[in-house]
Amino acid sequence: MVSLIIIFAVFLVIGGLSALKGRHGTSDDFLVAGRAMPIWLATMTMTATWVDGGYLLGTAEGVYKSSLSLGLQGGLCFGLSLILGGLFFAGRMRRLEFTTLIDPFEARFGKGWAAVLFIPAVLGEIFWSGELLVAIGSTIGVATGMKLSTAIVISAGVVILYTVAGGMWSVAYTDALQLCLVMLGLAVAIPFVMEAAGGWEASWSAYLTARSERGWIFPPLGAEGSFWTSQSIVNWWDISLMLIFGGIPWNCYFQRVLSCQTPRKAQWHSISAGILTIGLTIPPMLIGLTAFKYTWPAGLLSQLQANPSQAMPMMFQYATPWLVALLGIGAIIAAVTSSFSSSILSAASMLSWNCCRRLFWPDLSTVHMKRLIRLSILLLGFASVLMAMKVQSVQALWFFTSDLVFVLLFPQLVFALFDRRANRIGSIVAFIVSLALRIGGGEPLFNLQPIIPYPELFAAILPGEPANWYDSTSGAMLFPFKTLAAATGCILLPVVSRMTGRWDAPRKLEKPE
Repeated sequence: MVSLIIIFAVFLVIGGLSALKGRHGTSDDFLVAGRAMPIWLATMTMTATWVDGGYLLGTAEGVYKSSLSLGLQGGLCFGLSLILGGLFFAGRMRRLEFTTLIDPFEARFGKGWAAVLFIPAVLGEIFWSGELLVAIGSTIGVATGMKLSTAIVISAGVVILYTVAGGMWSVAYTDALQLCLVMLGLAVAIPFVMEAAGGWEASWSAYLTARSERGWIFPPLGAEGSFWTSQSIVNWWDISLMLIFGGIPWNCYFQRVLSCQTPRKAQWHSISAGILTIGLTIPPMLIGLTAFKYTWPAGLLSQLQANPSQAMPMMFQYATPWLVALLGIGAIIAAVTSSFSSSILSAASMLSWNCCRRLFWPDLSTVHMKRLIRLSILLLGFASVLMAMKVQSVQALWFFTSDLVFVLLFPQLVFALFDRRANRIGSIVAFIVSLALRIGGGEPLFNLQPIIPYPELFAAILPGEPANWYDSTSGAMLFPFKTLAAATGCILLPVVSRMTGRWDAPRKLEKPE
């Protein structure tokens, strides 16, 4: 508990000192660091944002309870999304000097419809923030015995405090410190964890003996064994496409892109962060493998099986010396807090800039704008705490946030940036149809049952019986309806825009005044 207090105190001090850097600046200093962030800091804050609690705990959880490919899926795909974002999106967004993700929507489709597109973007950030708070709450609970709700409230309070103080500069410098702590904690803990489980060869051999068909980084090309059926392979690729392309339309991503000094540096920092993100999948993967092999004391195995998201903190707690455990758990706390601060600042930026200022108070002064941003951080931070109280699976909510933005926002962003003939009518039609197709597939996380019988509709081209395309445990649909919904939006938006261009003239893409 004393160590936890020290860690949070250091975060507050760094955040407070960083706040001095932009205390007399404009709202741009608060939201995008005055577009003056050096590339090394931008790379570190981007990596720290993506390597969050869901990334670390979710990777270890997936490897432990399911398979290597499902555990690594999130980290690998999000790393690829950063690389693709750097290659195709970062330079264009920075060159146009937008302030948030919603700005190109406003420029291309108008203020009113941009306010609608703002809704899934903000909801995605709030859902992600809720997942992050669950991750930090469960980690602190394992380390100290603190109640989950208490740990969530304390953690959220500390992070919100330094985010309110300095905005992007505070978040970036604390991110850099937190990423260093993540790397240090994992580097020190891994040798002890591996030794406790009998070494790499013993852990890998035990895993393959028990799960011979689950040691793939990628699924096989065809059905193989009871685990990799045709349905599960198709579902893996559906989720992978969702994570790769759904990892791009995030304001917390573009907030760092737009904070860079030049478009070229914006590209390179995104690519570099993607490579680091992929590389950092290795430590939690190893921990998931060792948790599977480790001989747990009586009673702890059933606890882990009931809550596999605790695989990493429990390995630190019970399989390493106390000082190493402290560094390891500190790494998890650092990873979560860095991402949570980024997420709530991102959501507050969109709420205050695109909704309140652009729609209702265009003449808002710099002083009042800063106050509005800080109030937005407090409100959305409170909403994230409420969301965290309802969450069960860290990995499930981690994936669902990318699902939401993939289906609804990825088609909108692509054509807003790169299609000069895209218009508001095309955007509205694509959004409504994609949303209907996504909701029609159901969502087990919210107990939403499938409405559209995709397997029955596509039975003629799908292998196996339609009933096999439903998960026997959760009832979730294995048909790739997420990719179908996003692809439909990508087709409808340009087609409908060209059909309706006579009545709704396309707008020029430029920075909103």
